[in-house]
Amino acid sequence: MRRTKRYQVEDSNSLWQIYKTVPFLKVVKNFVVIQIARYTPFLGMKNWLYRNFLKMKIGKQTAFALMVMPDIMFPEKIIIGTNSVIGYNTTILAHEYLIKEYRIGEVEIGSNVLIGANTTILPGVTIGDGAVVSAATLVHKDVPEGAFVGGNPMKLIYSKVEMEKRQIDT
Repeated sequence: MRRTKRYQVEDSNSLWQIYKTVPFLKVVKNFVVIQIARYTPFLGMKNWLYRNFLKMKIGKQTAFALMVMPDIMFPEKIIIGTNSVIGYNTTILAHEYLIKEYRIGEVEIGSNVLIGANTTILPGVTIGDGAVVSAATLVHKDVPEGAFVGGNPMKLIYSKVEMEKRQIDT
């Protein structure tokens, strides 16, 4: 079960009420910062932009590939450990706007994690240290430490023990 806080809305769908949940100028600032970071090839600059302007918690030597899209509304709810790789065109969401409610939840990505290209990470999930997420995966629940997961919907491919055994066998 994802850990999100739910907020009920009345009248129109929750996305029409977006600026009741997050200030307009915050969205504009976040949009500009994210667009600059998506296109810059300088890994250190991306981390600096994310830490200083978006208040994301990012460990040392974490690498964001080109076109990564962190949450534009609540980027401060994204926490990433050290030495992780976030693959090309990955989307990390800390919110979801629905018809009758919206939800907000922290996304925690551990250290030494590999996220494959074109992955979508939903709010309220934790990806454990040393995990590997295959390309084009929809991460809709927690990923255990050291596991290899993939698919849509996401499935466990190898547990930490199986991954360690595979490392020894090669």
